[in-house]
Amino acid sequence: MKQHASYNIKGKQFLTTQSKYYAVDIGLRNILVKGKESDVGHILENIVYLELRRRGYEVYVGELDNDGEVDFVAISPDGFAYYQVAATTLEEETLKRELAPFKKITDNYPKYLLTLDEAFGTADYDGIQKRNVLDWLLQE
Repeated sequence: MKQHASYNIKGKQFLTTQSKYYAVDIGLRNILVKGKESDVGHILENIVYLELRRRGYEVYVGELDNDGEVDFVAISPDGFAYYQVAATTLEEETLKRELAPFKKITDNYPKYLLTLDEAFGTADYDGIQKRNVLDWLLQE
């Protein structure tokens, strides 16, 4: 398990409270988190976290003051990128919820919404790039 600090996007500073934990082994995570038959969204988030780390990024949970969070702020020598992860955003309300944090970020760093959606798996929402997470995982 890896405890993970947060990054305040608006204030551009690191936070040490409200850390999340990501498991190196999803099987171990499933043993520790009992009671949920299907937790696809959280498992997918864990996989994306591990892949971002594998690709060499420093990865933080993005806090928007009291205005929500972005799943990940990925930092490399080339700059920042923001990631939201969801199992699906085919329902309009879910799509709005997942895009909302991005719309509160005023900088121009890349913003990615990663889902398992095959239908409408790729889209551009005012500069926010929706990608199929399986394609994203295989792209490098």
